[in-house]
Amino acid sequence: MSQNLAQNLIATAEQHGDQIAIKLDDFELNYELLNEGSARVAGLLKSKGFSPGDRVGIMLPNVPHFPVVYYGVLRAGGVVVPMNPLLKGREVEFYLRDPEAKLMFAWHDFGEVANEGAERAGAEAILVKPGEFEQMLFEQEADHDVADRETDDTAVILYTSGTTGTPKGAELTHGNLGSNVDTILTSLIEIQPDDVVLGALPFFHSFGQTCGLNSCVKAGGMLTLLPRFEPDKALEIIARDKVTIFQGVPTMYVAILHSDNADEADTSTLRLCVSGGSAMPGEVLRAFEDEFGCKILEGYGLSETSPVASFNHPDRERKVGSIGTPVKGVEMKVVDDDGNDVPQGEVGEIAIKGPNVMKGYWRKDDATAEAIKDGWFHTGDMAKIDEEGYFFIVDRKKEMILRGGYNVYPREIEEVLYEHPAVAEVAVVGVPDDKMGEEVGAAVVLKKGEDCSTDDLKSYVKEQVANYKYPRKIWFVDELPKGPTGKILKREVEVPQEVAAGS
Repeated sequence: MSQNLAQNLIATAEQHGDQIAIKLDDFELNYELLNEGSARVAGLLKSKGFSPGDRVGIMLPNVPHFPVVYYGVLRAGGVVVPMNPLLKGREVEFYLRDPEAKLMFAWHDFGEVANEGAERAGAEAILVKPGEFEQMLFEQEADHDVADRETDDTAVILYTSGTTGTPKGAELTHGNLGSNVDTILTSLIEIQPDDVVLGALPFFHSFGQTCGLNSCVKAGGMLTLLPRFEPDKALEIIARDKVTIFQGVPTMYVAILHSDNADEADTSTLRLCVSGGSAMPGEVLRAFEDEFGCKILEGYGLSETSPVASFNHPDRERKVGSIGTPVKGVEMKVVDDDGNDVPQGEVGEIAIKGPNVMKGYWRKDDATAEAIKDGWFHTGDMAKIDEEGYFFIVDRKKEMILRGGYNVYPREIEEVLYEHPAVAEVAVVGVPDDKMGEEVGAAVVLKKGEDCSTDDLKSYVKEQVANYKYPRKIWFVDELPKGPTGKILKREVEVPQEVAAGS
């Protein structure tokens, strides 16, 4: 039997055809129409000479057209290359040229940059404009066949953010994504056909695509969309659509918690919240649960692991600050620079093995060999394991601060700062220093109406951590730079000149 991920949609459409699959405010798309739309996209691709294995760019926000195109490409046996709609022309060119995509679907509002990038890459851009796109599909002959795909055939090429050099394309197979969806539904989030999931995480990102879109479609639940995250709008949708499951990154939880409408919001239907993408500060988790009476389960993974690798399982003890234990079928360990296991309780790099681990980086054999050794994917994330096998992220290997020969893990300092009543958000980064090599710095966003000095914060942290760890350099900002999922981008945090130069 074909392992094509599109089979999940077809099976759900047969069982729950009349049920709403995707909702965007007043627009609703049931499973039967989603399935038919995908068949017409497959027909469109074949009419353009498309062959199984060909790559197709999808540069769409979280709108109902995304799943129609996504499953249409997979159905035809193609490889989806998800793209952030905010990419500029030269970036669009890279995302098409590198995987040799000859075709892309782009949201009409970004038509100019899409056409520019596609032209440079020698590809065709099909602009998706509501009304016009539906009419085009209506006139297109459907192809209800499903291309035969094997477990190891690539389904999606997800480009990693490129913290070092140009982005690398993680090749995720039908087997990778299918196994991760099955794990999510059978032992983690357990979405049911009557569940309503808030789709605030972008589909072009691994978290939103696997845990939101693909899991919801296989389960037959409803995904209600929020194309651009706004905390007040999120609370409005939760109340309006009786949302039962919210999936988000920590900054989304922070924003909702500090929303002016938080106290009056009706979140009574929420049964589960899931956090991932980056470490959730314990203080934020506790405050959110107290405010909204909903349990948050934190998980961990990367684009390269489809993404879920570990989770605080619903049927086991949850440990605040932990990313839980490996999910079914997945192994995780903590190793030193030579790949040897480190003793329990000591810090090392997380390595992952399992059916969720990518095939490799697209046409980058050296990078693949560096990342995957003896079947183990080395993540670059530093962690320790407690006596019960729970993993605790300490920090990214690259973000660790080396101050005067001592390792300082930003996550630990951020946890302390989040506990200060005036602090809303914080990013701890290394600041170059002639004497110490690096100094501990912190960019801080204060809560609305709160006032606090940098000296107050320094003293607060100094009382709770070893002397070499507290941030000598603190500065206030109105907001922190964030990626498309809302994850704080530490590499883009700018240190003010007077702070960098000061003692």
